[in-house]
Amino acid sequence: MKYKCNVCGYVYDDESEETKFVDLPEDWVCPICGATKDAFTELD
Repeated sequence: MKYKCNVCGYVYDDESEETKFVDLPEDWVCPICGATKDAFTELD
């Protein structure tokens, strides 16, 4: 599954990361712009 940051466009890809997006801590932020998990949208 992929998740896109609505602020900067960064894409978090579960396939290439060690931790699935849903398992990231609630205080995790986008590594590019610092947006919170709430700013991410699941991609189809």
